[in-house]
Amino acid sequence: MRLALEHDGLRFEADAEGEGPAVLLMHGFPDHEASFAAQMKALAAAGFRAVAPRMRGYAPESIPADGDFHVASIAGDVLAWVRMLGQPVHLVGHDWGASIAHAAVVSEPGLFRSLTLMSVPHPGRFAALAAADPGQMARSAYMMELVAPGAAERFLADDLAYLDGLWRVWSPGWDVPAVELAAMHDVMRAPGVLDSALGWYRQALMPDAAGLARATPIVSAAVSVPTLGIVGADDGCVSADIFSAGMDAANYPAGVQVAVVPGAGHFLQREAPDAVNRLLINFLLRH
Repeated sequence: MRLALEHDGLRFEADAEGEGPAVLLMHGFPDHEASFAAQMKALAAAGFRAVAPRMRGYAPESIPADGDFHVASIAGDVLAWVRMLGQPVHLVGHDWGASIAHAAVVSEPGLFRSLTLMSVPHPGRFAALAAADPGQMARSAYMMELVAPGAAERFLADDLAYLDGLWRVWSPGWDVPAVELAAMHDVMRAPGVLDSALGWYRQALMPDAAGLARATPIVSAAVSVPTLGIVGADDGCVSADIFSAGMDAANYPAGVQVAVVPGAGHFLQREAPDAVNRLLINFLLRH
């Protein structure tokens, strides 16, 4: 079923399935809520209520007029959604969704039962590790393409081939189904959406002084709820080694578990749904 969530005058459509303790699943870039289709079904069967929203800027009705895609503002969407759901939730994020999940949990930990990060680890730790690792710096070089002037227009003009290439580089062992790429294209071609999605990167990588001051305590904070980290062994965006090092127990005083999924890349929830579902559901049932 579809669910309508709201915050600050913006409207967010979400997929919802099942009944029970709520699990909120947040997608990354370039992606959308259907990224978690396999997890939604498995979570519902395991007795959870799974909710997967389309994130800020990924639909015309959720594009803010002031162009605000700061991590704290997007985390504010999540906090509002949790209050609308009426209960503390298990929070799951993939890629950018993982960074937003971290920001939401450290902002108001009492609203969350647990945290699961997929493919992107603790943001402050990741930034430090990446800066010191030439291999990870090379993997992350694509970000400069995303924030270059006119990027959205160029990507749209080449029929989004650049975004397709990211999927294939990040998940090198996955024969990406054409239907999956077509669905992503439909999302990104909606008016204003691709430029808004790139706005997340612009505000993170090129912040003004106020934006930097607002983000720094969030990305560096420790997480006070039980946490699971999952990464694909063959992730071409964030290496499994960097991810694992980025989930340092010192940043997770309530406990952290890290799992590496063999044969999977960056989009591990799509590529290896059975393995990811087992890890996720076993973790949630313990918390």
